[in-house]
Amino acid sequence: MVGSAIVRALRHDDDVELVVRSRSELDLARQEEVEAFFRDERIDEVHVAAARVGGISANDRLPADFIRENLAIACNLVGAAHDAGIDRLLFLGSSCVYPRLAPQPIPEEALLTGPLEPTNEPYAIAKIAGLKLCEAFRRQHGRRYRSLMPTNLYGPGDNFSLEDGHVLPALLRRFHEAAASGAEEVVVWGTGSPLREFMHVDDLAAACRTVMALPDERWDTVMTGINHLNVGTGEDCSIRHLVDEIVALTGYAGRIRYDSAKPDGTPRKLLDVSRIRALGWAPGIPLREGLRTTYAWYRDREGDASRPLRGVLGDRG
Repeated sequence: MVGSAIVRALRHDDDVELVVRSRSELDLARQEEVEAFFRDERIDEVHVAAARVGGISANDRLPADFIRENLAIACNLVGAAHDAGIDRLLFLGSSCVYPRLAPQPIPEEALLTGPLEPTNEPYAIAKIAGLKLCEAFRRQHGRRYRSLMPTNLYGPGDNFSLEDGHVLPALLRRFHEAAASGAEEVVVWGTGSPLREFMHVDDLAAACRTVMALPDERWDTVMTGINHLNVGTGEDCSIRHLVDEIVALTGYAGRIRYDSAKPDGTPRKLLDVSRIRALGWAPGIPLREGLRTTYAWYRDREGDASRPLRGVLGDRG
């Protein structure tokens, strides 16, 4: 999803030549393949959007897969880029890198100040390692490696799996299917009370372009005392509110039951985005409009929509 959005954003730049590979052509978790790729291609700039991702259920069932693959991807890409002499790289982390009970909105300085949310700790640790890797290459080698911490993302190319998808696409699919079948009841995990911030993936792609175009002196001024930059909308909503919006969008008319025996995850996760706003970037896609266009994209492809989409370098689904 993220890699595809970045490709859409960069495709119209006349001075950009995109280099893409499918996963069948390049497995980013295999060090020798990544090193050979960077040796063979003349690359000036790398966007690391790659990750093994999933919702609470997937993280709970597959903790070893999540930490192992995401550590490998970060180490392979950042290390091979440096070895190939590439000076410009953007690493994308996740807002789950912050402590479970971080102050709200979450400032960049909150990193490593408290325990992580247990349901996605392996994934978060791998992402923290990736941004620290970029920091270390900047300090030791002077590389222009920058890190962004996006909030919860959604949009075209998302994973609509009911088992492994994140909350927003999984709910869109669940209520779409319930409306189509006339189901009497839909069960939603948790209490519905957690607050979440959602950003359309095309807004993230625009933020990536803004950040990578910044002169070093401008970046260094904003980044005083920190090594990564939050990117989000600055607004959140409850899961119940999200469900209400999706119910209205899909036309579902049955009952909704919240299963409080299932985990809620972090109570609230809203990013402080004052620094990136100071750089002149702001999101442009409101949640309701983003939900509408994402749902339209899903309906156009619902026959295949449960399968994660692949095919862009840096996007493993």
